[in-house]
Amino acid sequence: MKSLFLQISVYFLSVFLLANCASTSKINTLKPEPEDATPLIYDNKPSFISMPVALKIKDIENQTNKYLTGLIYEDNNIEDDDYTIKIWKQAPIQIENESGKIKTVLPLKVLVKYRIGTDKLGINLYNTREFNFNGTITLQSSVAMNNWKLKTKTAFKSIIWNESPSIKIFGKEVPITYAINPAIQVFKSKIEKTIDESIQESVDFKPNVLDALDKIATPSEMSPEYESWLRVVPTELYATDAIIKGQSIEMQMGLKCSIETLIGNQPAKIFDRNKIVLKPVAKIPDHFSANIVAVSTYQDASKIITKNYEGQEFGSGSRKVKVMNVALWHKNDKIVIALDLTGSLTGTIYLTGLPKYDEATKVVYFENLDYAIDTKSSLIRTANWLASGTILKKMEQLCRYSLQPNLNEGKETMLKYLSNFSPMPGVFLNGRMGDIKFTEIQLTNKAILAFLNVSGKVAVKVDGLE
Repeated sequence: MKSLFLQISVYFLSVFLLANCASTSKINTLKPEPEDATPLIYDNKPSFISMPVALKIKDIENQTNKYLTGLIYEDNNIEDDDYTIKIWKQAPIQIENESGKIKTVLPLKVLVKYRIGTDKLGINLYNTREFNFNGTITLQSSVAMNNWKLKTKTAFKSIIWNESPSIKIFGKEVPITYAINPAIQVFKSKIEKTIDESIQESVDFKPNVLDALDKIATPSEMSPEYESWLRVVPTELYATDAIIKGQSIEMQMGLKCSIETLIGNQPAKIFDRNKIVLKPVAKIPDHFSANIVAVSTYQDASKIITKNYEGQEFGSGSRKVKVMNVALWHKNDKIVIALDLTGSLTGTIYLTGLPKYDEATKVVYFENLDYAIDTKSSLIRTANWLASGTILKKMEQLCRYSLQPNLNEGKETMLKYLSNFSPMPGVFLNGRMGDIKFTEIQLTNKAILAFLNVSGKVAVKVDGLE
């Protein structure tokens, strides 16, 4: 009887112990509440991109010929200076470099009506003569940049007659070569002004530059998988004086902008073309330095870290747990990591730590990761085995995510702008860039921000402008 009682007691004790070993304990811990949600604001250092610009003189020639056709100048008021003048372009204008200045060869035809005499006591004593010029004029221009436009200062150099200048007398053309050279003074200033105005109007950089900036400012998708976007926000533009070099006009342009990589839906374009001002400067560095901010929202970081825990178990002996979900937020200058557990222990535990960046592996990890105070107290009471530093270290290894994919995609996206990129017909960008380097991490209430820097060179070539 005593033996039977002992067997029954052992049986129920065994069942009780097995039941307790197989049962799941629950943990209730206080949640470290996230800070109030306020707009995401961060200090994004500006980037400076230097862009040497080379404009083919042939393009200036083509644009000027498009602008100047047929009758290129007309003055029909004879009362102000006793003459009227009409000037026609006879053939395409030729423009080239000559000793650091623009040489313009203009085939033209000129009709001048010149009035000689006076008007006294109401009696008209005027005599009007008509002069025909047909020749080729050579002009020379210095160049500069002014208010987005190529500005020239043109001086008349010489004229070669295709046929002798003549005067019409009684309906017949009578050569007057001996008297025509002084008459050149009548219209040469008009020609100089016409050439200056035509070049200035036909080579206006502003629409082309603003169109290019508008295209660059449109956010471009780097990775559909990570829903990452590159956004460039132009703020200021600089330009040095233009110089003639070979058969091109060269200048240095510089762009001040901010560059971001953003996660989630396509971000809005932030660019107001009406507020961009072209600022003249004496010199611009020959390289660019771009500061990039990689924005990892806590929601997106949580998704990545949750994937790290898939298929992983943590525990001691037969007591094990799995992490089903991870959530991150900001609290008192630290990151709270919430782990939803299932297994021998169910509930949510909370870790806290500081994000750091490993330059070698391009990984964001959490330094000095520890259980939140209430979590640690609860674990000691209900699941001391989980409070082990060894288990915490294993969890810490999975609380990380790599920026390498985004950095690679960001670099590839930026390189697209440096490999014969053509924002418009006839304009080409080429260059090179170095590796993307980490500078610092900042925390906001909505995201972890990794600040990065990249340097390189870029050049703009204008060849075949339409």
